[in-house]
Amino acid sequence: MQWKDMHGWTVKMSMPSVLAMVTVFSIIPGGVLSDTRSTQGLEAQQIAQGSTHLHRRLKRGWIWKQLFVPEEDPTPRVIGQLKSDYDRGEFSIKYILSGDGAGDAFEIDEYSGEIRTLKKLDREEKAFYVLQAQAINRRSNEPVEPQSEFIITVQDINDNVPQFQNEPYVSSIPEMCLIGTTVAQVTATDADDPMFGNNAKLIYSVLQGEPYFSVEPKTGIIVTSWPNMDREAREQYLVVVQVKDMLGLSGGYSSSTTVTVSLTDVNDNGPTFQHHLYTFAVPENAAEGTTVGRVMAYDGDSGINAKMTYSLEDDLEESSTFIIKTDPSHQEGLILLAKPLDYETKRRFVMAAEAVNDHVDTRFLDLEEFRDRTTLKIIVEDVDEPPVFLSEVYEWKVPENAAVGTVVGSVSARDTDTVNNPIRYSIDKWRDNTKAFKVDPNNGTIIVAKALDRETANWHNITVEAKETTQSHLSSSVVVFIKVLDINDNVPRLARDYQPYICEGTQAGELIQLLSAVDPDDPVEGHHFYFSMVPEKHINPNFTIRDNQDNTAGIVARRSSFTRKDRTQYLLPVVVTDSGSPALSSTNTLTISVCSCQPAGHCPTGGVEALALSMGVSLQTLLGIVVCFITLIVLSILMLVVRRHRRKQQEKLEVEGKELELPETVSQKVLYYGETGGVGADLNFCQPAVPLRRHPRRRERRLRREDVRASIRMSLRESHLIGPDDDVFRQFILDRLTEADLDPYVPPFDCLRTYAYEGSGSPTGSLSSLDSSTTELEPEQPVSNPRTSTVRLTPWYWGGEEDTIF
Repeated sequence: MQWKDMHGWTVKMSMPSVLAMVTVFSIIPGGVLSDTRSTQGLEAQQIAQGSTHLHRRLKRGWIWKQLFVPEEDPTPRVIGQLKSDYDRGEFSIKYILSGDGAGDAFEIDEYSGEIRTLKKLDREEKAFYVLQAQAINRRSNEPVEPQSEFIITVQDINDNVPQFQNEPYVSSIPEMCLIGTTVAQVTATDADDPMFGNNAKLIYSVLQGEPYFSVEPKTGIIVTSWPNMDREAREQYLVVVQVKDMLGLSGGYSSSTTVTVSLTDVNDNGPTFQHHLYTFAVPENAAEGTTVGRVMAYDGDSGINAKMTYSLEDDLEESSTFIIKTDPSHQEGLILLAKPLDYETKRRFVMAAEAVNDHVDTRFLDLEEFRDRTTLKIIVEDVDEPPVFLSEVYEWKVPENAAVGTVVGSVSARDTDTVNNPIRYSIDKWRDNTKAFKVDPNNGTIIVAKALDRETANWHNITVEAKETTQSHLSSSVVVFIKVLDINDNVPRLARDYQPYICEGTQAGELIQLLSAVDPDDPVEGHHFYFSMVPEKHINPNFTIRDNQDNTAGIVARRSSFTRKDRTQYLLPVVVTDSGSPALSSTNTLTISVCSCQPAGHCPTGGVEALALSMGVSLQTLLGIVVCFITLIVLSILMLVVRRHRRKQQEKLEVEGKELELPETVSQKVLYYGETGGVGADLNFCQPAVPLRRHPRRRERRLRREDVRASIRMSLRESHLIGPDDDVFRQFILDRLTEADLDPYVPPFDCLRTYAYEGSGSPTGSLSSLDSSTTELEPEQPVSNPRTSTVRLTPWYWGGEEDTIF
């Protein structure tokens, strides 16, 4: 067999075969694995020797001393040796190691081929290492042996503690279960090699939980070992299970775990009342639905097995007064009041209550053991109650013409208590505003207190109160409905205020107005009205009433010659009678107007024609009155405009008059004038250096227009008589000069252009200047026109110019 084939076979070997071979070689010391070189190696050797002939292959082999190492050994040691047949001990062969852990966990001596460990190995981390060895000639650096692969196995030791999986363990079993019932299975694992010795062989045992539970040593299955475990006695158990490796032998490792086992409930208990008799008390005035008491039957089971239903014994009288309901949250029986109680009628109730499980299980108990009974005793307590009316509501009828004092009806109440206290009646004034009725406080009789009117109030609702006369003053009330019956006490009348009219040219027999009537009364059979005219000796020649027998009537014209010229209005009395007993009637007078109807057939209302017709005045007269009224309005407007215009002119004259007022220091005879081309026109007297100021203490004088005009005329008239030699004029000038010199608020007198009088001797009638003026006048020029000339004076009042002829 060639080496190449043998080597390939060695690589493909399974792991168990390799271990077997390693074991065999470890038993035979110095075992040699023969091998021959491959064809390629042989050819290479022949080429190196310079031979061209092929020779027969020679056996070569590796020498192995040891192939595996124990784990967790911290001491470096030689675990094997590789040796080639070409190794003669001359150190000409170099050994090289490669593969898993080479240089890290293992090393090889390149001269001797010994393989030694470098560190502590852990089988649980890596169980074996695959390495490659090679022998190289040191001189030629050529391999003398082909590369060979081998395995170093790490030998297991018991260095791992078994561990439980899927902790924590919780399990539940029904109570009362049989012996041998499976509770749970615990599982532990050991990291050691299960194929090497007993390091990973485990065994289970119970440390805590006996005698109720046991465990199978090899499988770890926990089962019950105690019969009839009762949940009501103990609901939960803790089972401690231990596991050991090395089959429990000494020197092995162990660990433990806890299994929580709970017992689930089964219905193995029935309800049981704690007492054979329950006593309760309830006042007689307790409302329906009041909780009288609670009863409870104890059941040792839980959940659905403890649910029960309560019921009362089948007694129609007492079970109808009280009922019992089950409270599912607390499993109690609630006793409720179903009907009102009366201490005076019945004071004690005795009945039986029963509790029955909803779900039964006959495997553990008989059917009768799932129910229990007890006795209930209920005492009714007496309570002072208010009076009770014999009827819950009263309803009576009374005619509206009933006289005051008429008896309407009677209410009655009684005290239901044993003492039967006296009662007094009264009407609630807060609820009865009409005060139309009174009640007898002793016997409850209700009478009419004042006149009734159905048309004002057809129903009366009063509240009658009954009160005990004892210190408690307990009371109750009842509502009384009184209906007021109708009588025929109202006269019928027309439904509205009719204003009929008839058109000119209406033909006889035509309908003018449709009438209807109303009546506040309300007869049972309904209203029926009759319409007619007032009976007279002579029949009305103009109109007639036609009754339609349906509570309406029509006014019909009896002739055709209606004109406004003849008559504008007609009065028509209409009689309306009802069907009451006795029958009542009323007379309504209608005013029928004659109208000049428009083409559409209706009469205009609210216009000039209607106003004229109502006043009895013709249209022409009405138009004249309107024209006069409009004329008066226009004249009034014109007068207001003229008056306003005059007022504006007067205000304008007053403003101008203020400008023409003279100071007191200037005489009314002194005139200022200026005329272009006239005498003195070119004179330029001194102008005031400062504006004129009025005296603060002197009120300015306002002359009326007529006074100023009169003053001017008189001054002009007197100027012909007064000359410079006149004493009055001279004294006036001197007074004015003195006043001007002494008064600091008056402008200098010589600065005013004033003239005293008309000069004499001038053929043209010119005016001469004052003697006080020092200004030289130009020589008087002869005048060619000897006639009298006119001088225009500067206006003295309100801006209007006036020519004065001298």
